[in-house]
Amino acid sequence: MKLMIPLATAFTLLLCPVHRTSLADDAVETLEVSDEQAAVDEADADESGADESDAKEAEVPAEDEAVEYKRVRMAHIAIEGELPESPGQMTLFGDLGVDLRKTIARLDKAAEDEQIDGVLLEIGMPMVARGKTNELRAAIGRVKASGKKVYALLESATGSQYLLASACDEIVMPEPGVVLVPGVYAEFSYLKEMLNKVGIEADMMHVGDSKGAAESLMRNDMSEPVKQNLTAMIDDVYDQLVTTIAGDRELKIDEVEAIIDRGLLTVTQAHAEHLIDRVAYPDQFRAQLQEEYEADELVYVINYGKKKVDTDFSGPMGMIKLFKTIIGGGSQSDGDNGPTIAIVYAVGPISSGKNQASPLGGQTMGSETIVKALQQAGDNEDVKAIVLRIDSPGGSALASDLIWRATQTIDKPIVASMGDVAASGGYYIAMGADRILAEPGTITGSIGVVGGKLTWGGLYEKIGVSSEVISRGKNSGIFSMTEKFSDTQREAIVAMMEDIYRQFTTKAAAGRDLPLEELEALAGGQVYTGRDAKRNGLIDELGTLQDAIRVAKELADLDPEEKATLEILPEPENPFESLFGTDFEAEREARVLGGMAQLVPELSEPLRRAVQWRRAMSEPVSLIMPFWIEIK
Repeated sequence: MKLMIPLATAFTLLLCPVHRTSLADDAVETLEVSDEQAAVDEADADESGADESDAKEAEVPAEDEAVEYKRVRMAHIAIEGELPESPGQMTLFGDLGVDLRKTIARLDKAAEDEQIDGVLLEIGMPMVARGKTNELRAAIGRVKASGKKVYALLESATGSQYLLASACDEIVMPEPGVVLVPGVYAEFSYLKEMLNKVGIEADMMHVGDSKGAAESLMRNDMSEPVKQNLTAMIDDVYDQLVTTIAGDRELKIDEVEAIIDRGLLTVTQAHAEHLIDRVAYPDQFRAQLQEEYEADELVYVINYGKKKVDTDFSGPMGMIKLFKTIIGGGSQSDGDNGPTIAIVYAVGPISSGKNQASPLGGQTMGSETIVKALQQAGDNEDVKAIVLRIDSPGGSALASDLIWRATQTIDKPIVASMGDVAASGGYYIAMGADRILAEPGTITGSIGVVGGKLTWGGLYEKIGVSSEVISRGKNSGIFSMTEKFSDTQREAIVAMMEDIYRQFTTKAAAGRDLPLEELEALAGGQVYTGRDAKRNGLIDELGTLQDAIRVAKELADLDPEEKATLEILPEPENPFESLFGTDFEAEREARVLGGMAQLVPELSEPLRRAVQWRRAMSEPVSLIMPFWIEIK
């Protein structure tokens, strides 16, 4: 920012009445100087001697001339912890949670804000996979395209941290920090022997040679088809990692690969290898930044763009204001009265019923909730197009099909936008869209079916539990927890799974306008990155959620550059709904497993996955990824 100060009075600034403005005021401000102070300055000039008066008059500018007082404002945005795709549950003071969309909106606001000169991105330990990382990188790119510099501040850098930082103009780290560009590491655990030791046996079937969702329960190692498929996927993820870093840091491919193979680097070593730009403590960096911007004042706008809580409920309208704050919800606009685009968030393992969420188990996608949200958007005359944002490994075959069917009943453009994962059932609900977009690192595909059950008879015997059965009908015990499937029961289950697989491949081929034989060659449970899915025709474009909104506008014959009002669905549950509509089973589950996680913190992530797996596998036949894949 710039302030105007008369030269003749600059040295007596502390004696002058000063007009200052807040951080939100205009970039150029003027210090007001009194007439009395101007007279003192004039008297001082007279005392310098008559023989030098002409020279002095030439050197001293008129009072209305000024020097620039430059104030630079940097937007501070922290990226830390989980960044969920969809808005969370409403609090008593509205939707205050941090999610991916809000974080990106803050970056976009900084790009357009004329009072912001640059962005400080403080990167902690964000829990983001490749899809979300790419969304954030694209938002950083938009800030840079606006002509403003983005600085990444880190204490340590590994994996996604470094991928985010490398998108910035500069990476700044203190000397004691560490840099680890670890390559790609995927680990798969097998539970058959452990289950057998306690008397539990998995009786599972699958359709698709690479559909290995049940392998972790039935084998002690990876089958060859699954290994070949996952190896190809990991190769593409690694190639994306290397080429991205090489492009960002202007390094050669072999140089990046050599750095990855070196492993852990000190900050000094990372600086020498051109992985980071500056070695400095925060106070040193701030001083350097002020000098480089030639600023008289450098202002950090902490938590830039983050929603503030208004807790003043006094006065006659206080109760009404409190009630409106609690209820919350509604549209969220990117523009003024522009066309409305609905964004329907389909997040988590897929099950029948309503969406569920718990601190431990995370979010589960309920077909009832998502179908209702799609129908709500379809019935709203103001909504011109729908973006279905998917982050799901799959789940119930029935629930997936019900969501797919809802997309077919809506006479409006629907664009599917894939986040970190849109596999199996997650791909199923996308394939009915008019256009499908994915991130380069999205995990997708996995067109296949898995089904079966765990039998507990051996465990019951070990602990002294016995049972007797009275039944009528050859297949009445098909869901028995103590006995494996009989031959006739197995035939019935396999026949149903094969029919679901036929529906899956037929609908996918129709949705992608591919011959069935070509689609079947891509199916069989095979998993792909978004980039490979684009190559083989399973998706239409690589792009972010912003790109999907642009495509939705084009399909609705709207100006893609016109800002839109975004209708976010399903609407977050408010506290009243939580209070009077509690899912007691989910609450009990969260309480018990949450206590276990507190006792043994290392179990929190495995327990969360176990809860989501149980929900996703709550039906006999499921469309779910071959493994819970975590790429580090």
